[in-house]
Amino acid sequence: MHNYIEILKQCNIFANVEHLDIIKILSCLHARKSNYLKGEHVYNEGDHIIELGIVLSGEVHIVKRNYYGNENIIANITSGNIFAESAAFSKHHILQVDVIAVADSEILFLDYKRIISPCANTCAFHTRLIENMITVIADKNAFLNQKLGYISKRSTKEKLLSYLFDQSKATKSNKFKIPFNREQLANYLSVDRSAMSNELCKLRDAGIITFHKNQFEMLQRFDD
Repeated sequence: MHNYIEILKQCNIFANVEHLDIIKILSCLHARKSNYLKGEHVYNEGDHIIELGIVLSGEVHIVKRNYYGNENIIANITSGNIFAESAAFSKHHILQVDVIAVADSEILFLDYKRIISPCANTCAFHTRLIENMITVIADKNAFLNQKLGYISKRSTKEKLLSYLFDQSKATKSNKFKIPFNREQLANYLSVDRSAMSNELCKLRDAGIITFHKNQFEMLQRFDD
C-alpha cells in the first residue's frame, strides 16, 4: 500500500495530510485494495454501498443506463480521484449508477463509517479527513451541475462548444486532451454520435477548432 502514497497525496480527501499520517490513516480506516480487469463492474446500480473508492491506477466510468439499455457516461474517474462517495454517505446507501473499469484498474476502498467516526486512538488527522470529505462532496456537486449545464444546451453544437471551452479553461491552454473517444463523448453529452461527428467537422471547417482523435485545439474563444 505504501507504493501508492504519492498518488493518494494528490487525492482531495488527503489534502494537507502529511505522508506518514496518510499511512496511519490507511491503517486506521482498514483500507483494502482490489484489482479489476477492463470491462469489469466495480459496482452495479442498486448496490448497497458503504465504501467509497479511490482509483490508484487505471480508469473507471460512472455510467447510467436508460430504459432501453443505452449508456450515458456521468463521469470519468482517473488515478487519484474518488467515486461512490455520495452513495456511501447517503441515508440508504443505494448506488444509482454503474461503476465500470475501462482499463485494468486498482481501487482502494475506504469504509465511510471509519471516516466520520473518530477511532479509539483519537487520531488528530480525523478532523482534517472529515473537512476534506465535505469539500470533495461539494466539488462533486459542482461537477454534476457543470454537466447539467452541458446537457441542458439546446443543440449539439452548443453542448460541444460548452464542453470543449471548459476543458480549455481547466487546462489553461487552447490545446488539450479529453478523456473520451467519440462514442464516449456522445454518451457523456447525451447526443447522437453521428450528429456530433458532423458538428465537429463543421466546427473544424469553420475554423473554430481543430482535432485529431481526442486531441483538440480551440482556435476561437467564446464567452461562457
